[in-house]
Amino acid sequence: MVAPRDRRGALIPQFFAGRSVLITGATGFVGKVLVERLLSTCPDISTLHLLLRVKKGATPSERLKELKESQVFDVVRQRNPSQLDKLRVLEGDVAAPGLGLAADAALTLQDVSVVFHSAATLKFDEELRKAVDQNVRSVMRLLELCDKLPNMQAFIHVSTAYSNAELSSVEERVYPPPAPLEAVLALTDHVPDPTLAGITHQYIAPKPNTYTFTKALAETVVERHGNTGYPISIFRPTIVISAQKHPFPGWIENFNGPSGVVVATGKGLLHVFPTKCGVHTDFLPVDIAVDTLIAVAWETAVDHSKEVRVYNCSTGANPTTFEDFERNLRRETTRHPLDGALWYPSGTAVQTKWARTLLEFLLQTVPLHLAEYTARMIGLKTPVNLITANKRLTAMTDALEFFATREFNFECERVRALHHRLSPEDKKIYNLDVMSINWDDHYADFVKGTRKYLLNEKEQDLEKARRHMHKMWFLHKVLKLVTLLLFLRILVQNRYARSFVYGTLRLLLSLFGAVYHRLVHA
Repeated sequence: MVAPRDRRGALIPQFFAGRSVLITGATGFVGKVLVERLLSTCPDISTLHLLLRVKKGATPSERLKELKESQVFDVVRQRNPSQLDKLRVLEGDVAAPGLGLAADAALTLQDVSVVFHSAATLKFDEELRKAVDQNVRSVMRLLELCDKLPNMQAFIHVSTAYSNAELSSVEERVYPPPAPLEAVLALTDHVPDPTLAGITHQYIAPKPNTYTFTKALAETVVERHGNTGYPISIFRPTIVISAQKHPFPGWIENFNGPSGVVVATGKGLLHVFPTKCGVHTDFLPVDIAVDTLIAVAWETAVDHSKEVRVYNCSTGANPTTFEDFERNLRRETTRHPLDGALWYPSGTAVQTKWARTLLEFLLQTVPLHLAEYTARMIGLKTPVNLITANKRLTAMTDALEFFATREFNFECERVRALHHRLSPEDKKIYNLDVMSINWDDHYADFVKGTRKYLLNEKEQDLEKARRHMHKMWFLHKVLKLVTLLLFLRILVQNRYARSFVYGTLRLLLSLFGAVYHRLVHA
């Protein structure tokens, strides 16, 4: 039963009071924050059904127990631990026929009135067949289930603002599918894997990867279903990064996208990043994304629109560029260094393919291969295989290059209107205002959060990491100097030039020694 609602005060918690909610993707980065925010901001919510599958040998019940123990719920455990008792396991798999549900599953969901579909494979280069199963067929299967639920009032499909990444300006509407839906389903049903892999790149063009291709197709599925008894909306966030405030400033729990760049830069592995001059970032703190998602569900249900609404959620007002992000990242990873950095966080943003290829070879591939082979020769075990790390760095920058070298304009009128529509009490609870972000503070929290929540590095080890970083800085400067002098030595061969080079070397070494001494003993 839905509790009676007072039209005054915070309307969103009143709307969710007494309601049962179904969530897919609840163990993902966005999904965890969604569950946490519903539990912490809607004290009278009834039940949250979480669709969970067997994963790495862990049963859905075991995964729910692990989820409840997550750091994301520390505040909930402290303030109202009984809220966690409202989580229920629904054993299934979005990639399986019928969602892998038991025959009587629909009976256990009779009270569900709001569904958040957040589950998806986020791998940009996922095999097309697997991407279609997880990102397209899952939507079809879930909508079929929702059609059987008598109390449905809102279905919210979590898509991505980059589902139409080939466009520079994206409106709040569903665009024509990148390929006929039926043809894609038939292709992935009947074409053998080797053949499918061989034609995928050409088939999905102009989409940059299978992720954006299948997310666009999923929107087509949602639009075709339409409002057949309950309203449906599509929520499109941009690049979701660490939390601004909830559950904690800087909270992050995956290595996808920018957080992978933070780790690779902070550990001294990544020294080349592809971008173009002046291209602005569109990073969205996860708590602002989730607060907006919850508000979208509320508006979808209370308005009961006949059309499928699309909400683009973007930080178009972000004044920083990808170059600024890289500079801020290097600054903050030296102020709050990660443990055991292999080198000083340094590098450059490049704008051309040939420059990226050349600099990656000189600054990453060669040093990492040499370091790995040297370590093997002297019997030293490195924390990670540096050759494998180099391959992963290349794959990561390959995946991000398309988005870091293009600027997008996302129309966000519906989210702006929704923000203005909220009551003052709702605005105190749910932050939809991207103008509230202080980016300098956020980048600092991003690095600190990566250190604490993603890498589980301890605060008491920070000073040790800083001392180590001072040594890496000194070695970095010495190496740059030696490289420069060797280069000059090759260019000049007469004795006057040699005298100048050696004199300059002695002077610079003494200066660097003085600076290093001051840094160490400051």
